[in-house]
Amino acid sequence: MTTLEQKVLSQVNEIIGSEEQVIGRRGILIPLKKALINEADIRIIIDIVSEDPALAAHLLLRSNTAQTAGVVSTKSRSIKDALIRLGQINIYRYAFSFYLKERLDELTEPYKKLVHGYWKLNEMIATDAIELLRHEQEKNSNLRIDADEMQTLALFSLFGQVIALTAFAYLNSELDRPVSLKVIKSIIDTHQHTLSIQAFESLGLDYDLRNEFMVAHNLQETINPDSAGLILRQILSKRGLLINPL
Repeated sequence: MTTLEQKVLSQVNEIIGSEEQVIGRRGILIPLKKALINEADIRIIIDIVSEDPALAAHLLLRSNTAQTAGVVSTKSRSIKDALIRLGQINIYRYAFSFYLKERLDELTEPYKKLVHGYWKLNEMIATDAIELLRHEQEKNSNLRIDADEMQTLALFSLFGQVIALTAFAYLNSELDRPVSLKVIKSIIDTHQHTLSIQAFESLGLDYDLRNEFMVAHNLQETINPDSAGLILRQILSKRGLLINPL
């Protein structure tokens, strides 16, 4: 690694550690996380989510994605239905990804275009993962993998790249002489693993998500037959996106 790359990596790591800078609008996310951790009454969760109609609509849409794909039989017809079905972990994961995507929309070019490319790929991976889960459940009726945990995991498939590129965009906006995109590409290609894990830890995401991410990218094994990471690993391997190729 060059001296410049080492310096940029250090600066990117500092930005990744700032949830406010990476996520941006956290007025709903912070009280939502606190309420979920404290297992607050569903009415309190509904009130918090409903303060942001865009988030409420997003959660309702996400809650019906698995039903549309044929993995879940019941359709959510209200935000209450959606929140009850999604459960604590998935509500927060979906909300986090929603605000992260909103933050990405604020980036300047060429970073906005690049990071949106990663996000679009994340969405495609999520669609593939739900479809594969449906096929696997048809073959094995004993398979117990929550469709939304599968989908939320898939939405974090390229988390390290998305966060690192976002941090790089903010870093370059503060420099008198912007650093070449080739530098961040080299850093991302070389340090996907550490950047991803640091992002999970710094931004307060749940341990299960990080653990299944590791399984999905073939960075650790699992004896859990109902591991969403094992399903996602097949998708990532087929697309040539594994951090640790098979």
